[in-house]
Amino acid sequence: MLSNRWRPVRIKPVLAKKIFGMQFIDSQARKIMVYRVIALVLLWSISAPASAVIVRAQDDQTAARIADDKRTEETNGFRVEKVAVAGGSELITILARRSYLDGEMQGPISDIPLVSVLRDTLGDNKPENDRLRYVWMLTHTDPSFGQKLSALVPFLYSRTVNKANIRKESPPPILDLNAPNPAAYWNQAFWSIFKRLILSDIGVGIKASTLQYHQNKVDYRRTGIAAAAAVLSLYQELEGEKVFSDRELMDIQARLFLTDKPLGWRMQLENLERVYRKETFQTRDYRGHNWELLRQYSEAQGLYFDPLEMPDGTTRHAMVWVAAADLQSNKGKKFEKRFLNFASPWNDERLMNWKGYSEVRWYDKEDREVPAETPDAHPKTLIPLALYGLDHPKVPAILIDFRNNVNPKMREMSRRILNDLTGNVLSLSRFGGTPLFLGRFVYDFVTGRRGADINQASRLRSYAQLKLFLALNDSLDRGLSSEVSARIESATLNPLQNDAEVEARIAKAQYENLLAYANDPKGLPRKIDEDRREEMSRIKHSGKSRALFALASFLTFGRYRHREEYSPELLGALDNRRQLDFHERFLREVAFNSSDPEIDNRPDDVKQSLRFVAQNGTSASEKTTKALARIFAISKDEDIQTLSLQGLYRINNTAAKKELLAIYENERIEPRWRRTSARFLRLALDEGQRISSRDARMIAGIAAADHTEGNSN
Repeated sequence: MLSNRWRPVRIKPVLAKKIFGMQFIDSQARKIMVYRVIALVLLWSISAPASAVIVRAQDDQTAARIADDKRTEETNGFRVEKVAVAGGSELITILARRSYLDGEMQGPISDIPLVSVLRDTLGDNKPENDRLRYVWMLTHTDPSFGQKLSALVPFLYSRTVNKANIRKESPPPILDLNAPNPAAYWNQAFWSIFKRLILSDIGVGIKASTLQYHQNKVDYRRTGIAAAAAVLSLYQELEGEKVFSDRELMDIQARLFLTDKPLGWRMQLENLERVYRKETFQTRDYRGHNWELLRQYSEAQGLYFDPLEMPDGTTRHAMVWVAAADLQSNKGKKFEKRFLNFASPWNDERLMNWKGYSEVRWYDKEDREVPAETPDAHPKTLIPLALYGLDHPKVPAILIDFRNNVNPKMREMSRRILNDLTGNVLSLSRFGGTPLFLGRFVYDFVTGRRGADINQASRLRSYAQLKLFLALNDSLDRGLSSEVSARIESATLNPLQNDAEVEARIAKAQYENLLAYANDPKGLPRKIDEDRREEMSRIKHSGKSRALFALASFLTFGRYRHREEYSPELLGALDNRRQLDFHERFLREVAFNSSDPEIDNRPDDVKQSLRFVAQNGTSASEKTTKALARIFAISKDEDIQTLSLQGLYRINNTAAKKELLAIYENERIEPRWRRTSARFLRLALDEGQRISSRDARMIAGIAAADHTEGNSN
């Protein structure tokens, strides 16, 4: 077994009986009607732009005004631009730097805009009332007409053409961070209805085409989300001052993780950090498991394991190499490809006469890699065999086979072909019958146990991360980088995707369009204003009224959105509501994640949030009520305990008074805190706060007893 120590390759952080037919249902008229519906849906899905707002070309004066509003910051090679948006918001964009070595974009340095995030600040400097709204992955765009036509072809698993031109329109946001996307929700609901009621009565050809297009579209969005998450993860882990707080970065990534989860958009704010940490820890477990698995099996076969380290210090990919000198000596040797998933290199004549990329590295007597000038160092010519993604469940996912481009592509296609054949052609559900269910179960179990990289989870995330790896790279050998980039493109399954160089041009063009949209008074500023006025309905209307608004939105398929008329008073109330949301979230996190607030958190921060709730927390939620009661119970700081009781008094709901009453009745609590609770309960009763009738009678009894005791004294 060969043993060696590898220096990680570091990259600088720069950046299926009827074919096109239909069963007769009731009448010819219904047949014609269904065909019309299909034609309209397909025409809409192909031609409808992702964004309804078209922005005119940006003239020189507009560009100058935008430039005046830009503020630039650099953090370890990443460059961040802040652009002020009228009405009190800012557009924050993370750009990466790279060197272009080939093609028409050749040049020394070029900034690639990657991710833009809109932060609504209400025009002030208080972080407590800031809201993150939209996220744009600037390499993600609305596909061209030709790409959409290609995406309709059943069982076409290949990129066909690139998008040639970017229209002067605002790019489609990949996510709304602050609210569920009603349009996306209703699109999904409409698709489910359409799939069950319409497609089930149509010939296989049309059905397969429609379902193929839908899956390609979903996968394309997932790719963009994976890329955005990778960019933000890299940016978060780098040292230095950042324009996003750690909480903001965790929130964005958690929302991205939740996009494919059922009801993920309903996740409460205080749970986002838990979602982020759970996903992060799980990914690290996958990575560590796959790292060690691939290393052991590579070295056991006499191969060289080479981890590729990202700028944040994580190893998300790894390569396996073979030494040219070992090919002859190991010829005819048995090769165990479990977990490696490529053909034996020992009987491959192509490797004996290899014309592709190779590297010469130097090793000492103990077979450790050393600099070329090290005394007694000897060279070895290494030939790349495969590149893997490590952030993958079960087994390392082979992304590139340097001798067989079809190998990783067929492994990725295995899942799509199986799903498309059973679902799109045969209309079989995984749970539609016992034989199919048992067959799939046994197949998945056997392939998983054998370490076969077949019918596994999609490689979309790993490929997106690898493309980002190359986009930010300026230290990998030029030949290796070009080779890997070309092979990534040949492994692409989705006709809606573009190659790396085209994505770089798309990102730049879309960023300019986004800047124009941000500078247009009828563009992003108007959208922000509409979002704020919709947010104000939470302040002005009761839960019953908001339920009626939600019903109206349901009956109009999400077209109706209730918005309030703007007023300074409502804007002030919105400011207060946002701050209350901020402090409520923090206190819930403290209560349910901490055993000692004074040790696990900064006491001043806890007191600040408690003080705000005690002064402005009338409309705080029942969850906050429980959080305050817990903080009171676990804290030993008198100020924190006092502020907790004041907050329970200030919150005007029955749950808060029930918690105060429980504190009063608990004889294990110090008498002074019980007396304070009784005083707050009497005040709440006198003020007519919301108290259950049972609790009100008990509080009245407390007041009467105290009055009698006072008279007797």
